[in-house]
Amino acid sequence: MKFNQLDLNLLRVLVALHRTGSVTLAGQSLSLSQPATSHALAKLRYALDDELFVRSAKGLKPTKLCERIAPRLVAQLAQLESTLGTAKAFDPKTSESHWRVSLSDLGEMMFLPALAKALREEAPMAHVSNVAVGVEEVSRALMAREIDFSIGILPSKHPSVRSEKLFEERYVAVTSQQWRPSKAVTKSKLQIEQLQRAKLVVAAPTATFHGGVEKILQTHNLTRQVVLRTRHFGAIPELTLHTDLLAIVPAMYAHNMARTHQLRVWELPSNSVKYAVNLLWHASTDSETEQVYVRDKVRALFARAS
Repeated sequence: MKFNQLDLNLLRVLVALHRTGSVTLAGQSLSLSQPATSHALAKLRYALDDELFVRSAKGLKPTKLCERIAPRLVAQLAQLESTLGTAKAFDPKTSESHWRVSLSDLGEMMFLPALAKALREEAPMAHVSNVAVGVEEVSRALMAREIDFSIGILPSKHPSVRSEKLFEERYVAVTSQQWRPSKAVTKSKLQIEQLQRAKLVVAAPTATFHGGVEKILQTHNLTRQVVLRTRHFGAIPELTLHTDLLAIVPAMYAHNMARTHQLRVWELPSNSVKYAVNLLWHASTDSETEQVYVRDKVRALFARAS
């Protein structure tokens, strides 16, 4: 590695290439021509003695060395910008900030309306995008600043990724008002035997809510009772309202459905799975005022005692 021969301006090129996966797009983001960007990449390869990127069907794929150093460069460049005071003062009333969040389809239904309402009132010129990021890619996307924060059943998988529990959630069952269990229940709490005689509909989501329902099915030997699986949670209200099916869903979503669709909520056996819903962000944004603002807004809206 020839670090003493490395032009530090080239590090911005490396970060842009890592973010976009394209010489053309990286050049455009830095106001460089494609030949100039390619020339910069050649200098980086020589100075770091590594290919850094190899071509693939999906664009430029980073090497192991590049994957290790690029997220750290993102954080260091952001910290340098903050130290030099080049960041603009943040005023929510006039800010045109664009926050990028990663939410599952269920997270979008549960969190985005309240967050959007608050931001429309306090930051009317700001923008929010829900970016499709798989569970295993969240830490990488945060480090690469492809997203600003994420909410979901998400562990922090990198020391530079912060994680804060917003609340602890549990699963419940929802049915139509006409549905009845195989025998009478006390205080709307179902027993395992009653679940094992019911016919179930479950959602099999991706992104930031995943896995919990399958754990319940396996724990209580209910897999064979599932007669319908949906890709998203959006169809669950109509399916339970107009059939004899029982759905197992997070309690927050269940009580929201009960209010809007007149469904009935049933408690599951006491040993059912619980999980933490976390807010994740990258450490490099700890002191960025616009990021601190939106994280504080998320806490105010959704954080609650377990």
